[in-house]
Amino acid sequence: MKLPPGFPGRGEATNASYAPEEAVRNAVSGSKAGKLVFSLGSTMESVGEVEAAAEKLATEAGLDEDACFHVTVAAREAALNAVLHGNEYDPAKQITASFENTGKSLIVTIADEGPGLDPEKIPDPRTPENLLNSTGRGIFLIRSLMDEVHFRQLHPGTELTLIKHLAAEDRKPES
Repeated sequence: MKLPPGFPGRGEATNASYAPEEAVRNAVSGSKAGKLVFSLGSTMESVGEVEAAAEKLATEAGLDEDACFHVTVAAREAALNAVLHGNEYDPAKQITASFENTGKSLIVTIADEGPGLDPEKIPDPRTPENLLNSTGRGIFLIRSLMDEVHFRQLHPGTELTLIKHLAAEDRKPES
C-alpha cells in the first residue's frame, strides 16, 4: 500500500533526523533508525493512518498475506479502541502510535489519553450473554491475532503493545 505524501500526515515523526516518509521506510525495513513514533488526533482518519503504517510494517518485514492481515487488523482495532473508547473522539486528546521491526518481532504500540482500561474487566464476547452485543470484540480479536498483547496504565490513558514474532512460517516464500 502506498502511503500518502507526507505520511503520517497529521502527526509528527519523533525521529527528528528523518522526514516522515524516510522514517516510515526505515522503521519498517528494520534499519538502525528502527522506530517510528507519531501522535494523531482522535479521529477515524487517524485510525486509517495507523492501519496503513501497520500494513507497511508487516509487508516490508516479509510477512505472508495472512500474517500481514493479522498485524493490520490488530493495529486498526487498537487504534479504533483508543479513539472511540479511550479518547471518546475528544479533539483535545491524541493517540500515540509507534511501530518497530526489531528483526525478531514487529512491535506496535498504541496509547490514548482516556480514563484507563482494566483488561481483566473486559467481558468475553463468546459467552451467551455477550454474543449479540454490537461491540466488545476488538480486544478479543487483537489477542487472537497477535503473539503477545500487553496493557499498561498511563494515568491518564492506556497503552496497548502488540507483538508479532517473525517466525519463518509467517514469511513469504523466497522467489
